[in-house]
Amino acid sequence: MSSRTVIRNGLVITASDEIHADVLIEDGRIVALAATGTPAAESWTAEKTIDATGKYVIPGGVDAHTHMELPFGGTFASDTFETGTRAAAWGGTTTIVDFAVQSVGHSLREGLDAWNAKADGQCAIDYAFHMIVSDVNQETLKEMDLLVEEGVTSFKQFMAYPGVFYSDDGQILRAMQRSAENGGLIMMHAENGIAIDVLVEQALARGETDPRFHGEVRKALLEAEATHRAIKLAQVAGAPLYVVHVSAQEAVAELTRARDEGLNVFGETCPQYLFLSTDNLAEPDFEGSKYVCSTPLRPKEHQAALWRGLRTNDLQVVSTDHCPFCFVGQKELGRGDFSKIPNGLPGVENRMDLLHHAVVDGHISRRRWIEIACATPARMFGLYPKKGTIAPGADADIVIYDPHAEQVMSAETHHMNVDYSAYEGKRVTGQVETVLSRGEPVITEREFTGRAGHGVYTPRSTCQYLL
Repeated sequence: MSSRTVIRNGLVITASDEIHADVLIEDGRIVALAATGTPAAESWTAEKTIDATGKYVIPGGVDAHTHMELPFGGTFASDTFETGTRAAAWGGTTTIVDFAVQSVGHSLREGLDAWNAKADGQCAIDYAFHMIVSDVNQETLKEMDLLVEEGVTSFKQFMAYPGVFYSDDGQILRAMQRSAENGGLIMMHAENGIAIDVLVEQALARGETDPRFHGEVRKALLEAEATHRAIKLAQVAGAPLYVVHVSAQEAVAELTRARDEGLNVFGETCPQYLFLSTDNLAEPDFEGSKYVCSTPLRPKEHQAALWRGLRTNDLQVVSTDHCPFCFVGQKELGRGDFSKIPNGLPGVENRMDLLHHAVVDGHISRRRWIEIACATPARMFGLYPKKGTIAPGADADIVIYDPHAEQVMSAETHHMNVDYSAYEGKRVTGQVETVLSRGEPVITEREFTGRAGHGVYTPRSTCQYLL
């Protein structure tokens, strides 16, 4: 039995076009678009019709950087794959790419199997995995080839967190050389963790223990230095590079210079760096701990460089780095020692709305909104055109978006499994109304109608965004 749905009278927005069109969906896929009111569109029949008059019809968001259930600092991120993907759907995101973790002394396969087990049967939306490589050796390098063949085509390394995820320059170079051969994409957490640890030790010795010192020791120059070093190592290896959660104008400058030289170097930023700042880290009574993440929030003057990078395509993607820890019982682990505060912010539900608000504020265009939140992450990580666009053959991952609705972000109304909102009280224009995942309604007129287990694991091809 085939099932057909038609979406009528909306403004369809993709990364390349805006058109008043109707969309025909059959068996979970988009089969046709036709201009509203034309004979072709009028001739369609379907079991279900969705009226999108006055609304946007946009591709479901692709959040290429989430951490559900991530172990960190003696605790775990508070969102499970079930709660986190449900919250993502509420926010108009229909695909996440999460991070499976290789522990030191273990294989990549063990880490991937563990994360597959966490997610299997739990997700409300489709999902895929990157692989965190914590232990580069000859066996790991061989496994990278196998994972690329299986559709895990990106590998994250850390220049930060010595003793946990850290890789030295030699390990990074070896992994980059391997990815140059197998088509994988190295994702880099670019901060000089060795130097940062010295500054942390010195700050604590001076009695500087409050959350705001987290931002002061993780200096923008140490993000820029690591970004520069990662670019040069990638250049030596002849490999592409994707730098995650870029927060500082000096790091953007390094990416811009590399791209001006024609290198396959890409950068991602996150809503927290666009909308929050060190003012939040300095909030009194330990409230600043809610905003501890790495790379850290920067002074407000860095925001202009990030917006400019998004407009000029020196930054290509906005992901969330969603890694929530509750204030009570988790963030509080760092009272009296900022280095013990679990690093991470909730945001998977807020990204599409915050970026639409940036459209309203004139930072970016509507099509650029879809490009940085849907199309480019799908291309970057080998999911396009199955994900990230509205076109015949694509999965029917579609959001009916009300551009005029106003909402106030709050922990009282969000669906993430965390006891605070990083954007508490922020008024934004625009709200998700209905979400389809492969043609199935997950959110129906602001009601959750999805289920755990609807989301399926999605293998990926290699990066589709190379020069």
